[in-house]
Amino acid sequence: MDSPANPGADEARAFDLNAIGDEFLENPFPMYRALREHAPIHINPDGTYFLTRYDDVMAGYRHRAMSSDKKVDFKPKFGGGPLYTHHTTSLVFNDDPYHKRVRKLLAGAFSPRQLAALTPVIEDIVEKMLDDVAEMGSFDAVTDYALRLPTEIIADMLGVPEAHRHLMHGYSNLILGALDPIVPPAKMAAGHQAVEEFGALLADLIDHRRKHPGEGERGEVLAALIFGEIDGEKLSDEELVQNCIFLLNAGHETTASMVGHGLATLLENPVELRRLQGDPGLIEPAVEEFLRLQSPLQIGHRKATEDVEFSSATIPAGAFIHLCIAGANRDPEVFDDPENVDIGRDPNPQISFGAGQHVCMGNTLGRIEGRIAIGRFVERFAKMRQAGEKRYHGRAKFRGLKTLPMEV
Repeated sequence: MDSPANPGADEARAFDLNAIGDEFLENPFPMYRALREHAPIHINPDGTYFLTRYDDVMAGYRHRAMSSDKKVDFKPKFGGGPLYTHHTTSLVFNDDPYHKRVRKLLAGAFSPRQLAALTPVIEDIVEKMLDDVAEMGSFDAVTDYALRLPTEIIADMLGVPEAHRHLMHGYSNLILGALDPIVPPAKMAAGHQAVEEFGALLADLIDHRRKHPGEGERGEVLAALIFGEIDGEKLSDEELVQNCIFLLNAGHETTASMVGHGLATLLENPVELRRLQGDPGLIEPAVEEFLRLQSPLQIGHRKATEDVEFSSATIPAGAFIHLCIAGANRDPEVFDDPENVDIGRDPNPQISFGAGQHVCMGNTLGRIEGRIAIGRFVERFAKMRQAGEKRYHGRAKFRGLKTLPMEV
């Protein structure tokens, strides 16, 4: 189901998340606006709910009766295969007490001390990437820049050897792609295989680090995850593997999308680009604006464990709910002139990292990566320009660029 260029009330009420087409994937924001205006608590044909207003999405994240556990809902989608094991073991698709326990055990990877150690690592990687693209002159800002940074950072954090790092983007893409509403059988099978292959690689790395705990390089957190404990509890072997995969997925695709979208937004808004070049201190609110305007994670999910009253409807217990972060981040009730870019926007309560107890624990690291990668790029290349048509990778849940040709 392709969306019309300017959907109205009828199109919004007929919206079916399970029948979206290429036009929607290229630009979902007109439909999100129509849903927000005409059907803010929309019931899809399959009986699931789709929420697009900021206050409703925030309530969906924060209400005590909203569950993240997907052990039942993912069974028909993934069967009992590796994707099911991964997504039902990783942090994001679980409730307390499991969520609270695993989150505490993973927190060491994102402590102030760890982030302080990672910041110079990020700066070194960015400087090397800037040298490389300067030498190329003409390049793809996605594959040659935006994707390289989080790949290197997560690989350093997990101690992945150089020889295997080229595989990580493919693994992340296939595992996350399996979460989309519509997944062809071949892509689903590839997702299962990606979990198996990356899981085997991580199991070997974990086994080696157990035997050689002092060999970690600067910025590595694998030893802390293996040996860290709270109240006498540690992560099990399965939890270690699946949550290391989760760290790749959570910090890889979204960071690359943030950096790619940031550069594309500046290229398409030269006044804002000149504004940032004239005042580099604006990079902090600029990153928040890029996250708001093009949320890397477009749609979150919850399940109501009891009847919950929202702004214009009561959603019954047992209902599956799609929380449209991308729609909420452009709600005019919260954001002035939300369809346009303002790199100095203040306040900017964007929720691209989610909200409530499941807020992304890597949000500070992601922001640091964005500020360094985009800020240093703009600072170094005053004559940056687009050299071809940008293209999106065509996924509904995670939005990102597939290619952005540039010249410097």
